[in-house]
Amino acid sequence: MRTTLHTFDELPRRALYAALRLRAEVFVVEQRCAYLDLDGVDLVATHVLGWEGDDLVACARVHQEDGAARISRVATSPAARGRGLGHAVVRACLAHVGARPCFLHAQDHLREFYAAHGFHVVGDVFDEDGIPHVRMERSA
Repeated sequence: MRTTLHTFDELPRRALYAALRLRAEVFVVEQRCAYLDLDGVDLVATHVLGWEGDDLVACARVHQEDGAARISRVATSPAARGRGLGHAVVRACLAHVGARPCFLHAQDHLREFYAAHGFHVVGDVFDEDGIPHVRMERSA
């Protein structure tokens, strides 16, 4: 998998379309979650995109929030799962973050996935768009 990083203004139109389509496929259709994906954060985020040829197979975004880096919208194409691509995208996000503190809101069933990258749970389970989540943090 080849990983690219782009600010919103640098995103090629086809890459933006591919990322929004993948996020809709995973979060809206597969998880049956009606929510406003276009939340304004994309405009200030760095977009981490994982490609196999011309196909976008994984994506995430990184932005600043509350004095720390936040990783969000981590998604892997259903057809490409089970090959470690999600881990590769998270590693690319963390390489971009560097030594800064970082957090994310993980779906509760993905605690171990993010724990493998040094994140630990902070606080209780909470509902985000009808799905149980936990806040997870990684120290600088």
